[in-house]
Amino acid sequence: MVNDFQEIIKKDREQRPDQEFTGSFLDYLEIAKAQPEVASLAHERMYRIIMKPGVEVIKTENHKRLRRIYGNDRLRRYAFFEQDFFGIEKTIMEIVRYFYSAAMRGEESRQVLYLVGPVGSGKSSLMESLKLALENGPPIYHLAGCPMREEPLHLIPKHLRSRFEELLGIPIEGELCPVCSYRLKHEFQGEYENFPVELSKYSIRARQGIAVVPPVDPNNQDSSVLIGSVDISRLDLYPEDDPRVFSLNGAFNAGNRGIVEFIEIFKNDVEYLHTILTATQEKSIPSPGKGSMIYFDGIILAHSNEAEWNKFKSDYTNEAILDRIVKIEVPYCLELDQEIKIYRKILKKSSFKAHIAPHTIEMASMFAITSRLTPSNKVDIISKMRIYNGEEIVQKDSTRKVDIQELRDEAGREGFSGISTRFIMKAIDNALSESDHDCINPISVLEALIKAVRAADFSDEEKKRLLTYLKDSIRKEYHRILEKEITRAFIHGYREQAETLFNNYLDHAEAFVNKVKLKDANTGEELDPDEAFLESIEASIGLTGAAARGFRHDVTAYMFSLLRSNKKVEYESYEPLREAIEKKLMSSVRELSRVITRARVRDNEQSEKYDAMVDEMKRSGYCDHCCNVVLKYAANNLWKD
Repeated sequence: MVNDFQEIIKKDREQRPDQEFTGSFLDYLEIAKAQPEVASLAHERMYRIIMKPGVEVIKTENHKRLRRIYGNDRLRRYAFFEQDFFGIEKTIMEIVRYFYSAAMRGEESRQVLYLVGPVGSGKSSLMESLKLALENGPPIYHLAGCPMREEPLHLIPKHLRSRFEELLGIPIEGELCPVCSYRLKHEFQGEYENFPVELSKYSIRARQGIAVVPPVDPNNQDSSVLIGSVDISRLDLYPEDDPRVFSLNGAFNAGNRGIVEFIEIFKNDVEYLHTILTATQEKSIPSPGKGSMIYFDGIILAHSNEAEWNKFKSDYTNEAILDRIVKIEVPYCLELDQEIKIYRKILKKSSFKAHIAPHTIEMASMFAITSRLTPSNKVDIISKMRIYNGEEIVQKDSTRKVDIQELRDEAGREGFSGISTRFIMKAIDNALSESDHDCINPISVLEALIKAVRAADFSDEEKKRLLTYLKDSIRKEYHRILEKEITRAFIHGYREQAETLFNNYLDHAEAFVNKVKLKDANTGEELDPDEAFLESIEASIGLTGAAARGFRHDVTAYMFSLLRSNKKVEYESYEPLREAIEKKLMSSVRELSRVITRARVRDNEQSEKYDAMVDEMKRSGYCDHCCNVVLKYAANNLWKD
């Protein structure tokens, strides 16, 4: 074991370059000439960190699910974000676009990156990811002893900068801070080539290149939190404008060449935020006391909820600050599959070791998503949720699929209200804590959510809406999923029959679509497509008339696309057809599965079938306890008659 630890330490040292450096400005110039990126400005440095893990450009025309959600848009998925953020691809693309433009020293480099959205949508987490990335990223060279860890190239006099820029291939921007300017003159007699340079990392806790500004009580707001202060104890020794009396320990000083984050920014008074004006547009901040302006190169991040943003922007006197803000919305996730990933990620990071039954997180996620959607007359709330998830929804008695863009246009601003991720996680945590068998299931989580809604500080109307979703829409959807799962487990041994039905359907659907006859395999007789057989399959998922005929065209086209891609064609290939075939089979075995599930006393044959069904459910992820719970629940709720 000791050897394992030693090996880890050894490999880490080999993989990480030496991060110790102390030298003169001349030494630094040689390094900068060989590695120009060491002199990058803050936005460029952050953009490089984000892009380093890689980016995947996705053409939605090659992904059916993504095309249904995003149309023909081109998506970019950044590896930097993909492990921790789900369902907010457009938001992340906007954030990276901001850093790209700012890295090019465009207008965004002089703007605040401001995230706005509902509570629990991921604003703070996005900010944390950027700060941690900077902290774990490469260290920076800076003037030794500088309170602002400033760029050493600031030492170069203005009249020589063009020549140095030509030699280095680096544009030089910025001025020496008052402290370093004083030291250059009095300690080094103006010989800037001898000024010492050192290397250090970013640190959140040590406030090195990363500073956080929490909201401050209006009665106690002091600009020194942002720009530092004058050391009163030194005023007896030096004049008020002497740099030796400055304590440059404010947020803008600490966050120079890195990040300054404003938490809930608009909870502060406007006067307190005026430093942002010069820090953005002029890239300079006031020095404490009567000193001159100080050059600032940093990323200013800010976030708040939408109510505070609306209140702030409604005041026309705030126009100067508003003009310096790049606003990016961070809505709640509206994709079921991505919402599920959020809770699995959070649970993975927790210490809970309880078994989680299949569909448990899915049911909680359904509640979160439906609470955020605007009801539509075109579809029920569950169907709308599945359409937003990119699923192929075939509407009963409809000749066309519901267009997702129509639903979005009708709804307006979705994703800015509803149940937060934190609310759902609290309910899941409560269900885990109250479990007597170290196992939770959809039934226990739905009950925990009902209790949480009743105890929450919502309006009576909102409580009624949410409880209706939980007790009606989502419970019915769980019943549908559970019945399908139990019956599928029961008919596991019927796969051969399912494949036969599938092949027969394909043969007859293809003949119908192409208006040709079928040849009987045994007699060689040419036969018309059996429409009665096709209709019996289609009716099981509620398709009739023109909708059923359109379904045959869709199935045939999809199967041919699989063949062209050299993919295997089987009855599970096309989800709507798979559901139709299984429902057709279910109708013949449901009675038997109901009897077996509900029976207290079973004969040998029934016991064998029941045990086989239980074994198949266990293979699907159930444990003994939750399998017993859901089967009893099914017996009491699915087949009451």
